[in-house]
Amino acid sequence: MGSRLDLDDSVYLRSSVQTAAKILVVGHFAVGKTTFIGTMSEIPPLRTEEVMTQAGAGIDDPKGAPGKTTTTVAMDFGRLTLSEKLVLYLFGTPGQQRFVQVWEDLSRGALGALVLVDPERLEESFPVMDLVEHYGIPYTIAVNQFDGTPSHSLEEIREALDLLPETPVVNCDARDQRSSADSLIVLVRYLQSRLN
Repeated sequence: MGSRLDLDDSVYLRSSVQTAAKILVVGHFAVGKTTFIGTMSEIPPLRTEEVMTQAGAGIDDPKGAPGKTTTTVAMDFGRLTLSEKLVLYLFGTPGQQRFVQVWEDLSRGALGALVLVDPERLEESFPVMDLVEHYGIPYTIAVNQFDGTPSHSLEEIREALDLLPETPVVNCDARDQRSSADSLIVLVRYLQSRLN
């Protein structure tokens, strides 16, 4: 005379433990972070985008993204299950310097960072890389491919960004799920190699 359901006890013994890894998706203004997280997230992504206003004129320069009308003002968030045992929580940071405090908050507990760069605006990547290095977060560079821009070899990008030889550099199209997944896989493998 119990209220217990007649279930096989093995359902309670199954291991459902997953490792969660916090990954930052970072880069300068208008490089494709929101697009990347939207492409990769298995849940509807959390976005904190607002319409760009005249107040941002001269500060938020959309020269690399003509037609851009919105900007992230806090963060983007998405989730991606890589396996039964590994889930990535993707946090996209705002690209503008005035949001450095948000960076500090989001960097806590981050296992690694995917740094998106625009090959035509590499100079804008240095402040971002400085922040990632300041917080001691290992990273991979993902060269986001934009329509109509000339391609550069990964070695040219590595040299221009003055990267250490062990820092992975990959091509990526933030709009393409396979390409974006490949860049995350490179980052995860890099992070795993650092543990050995």
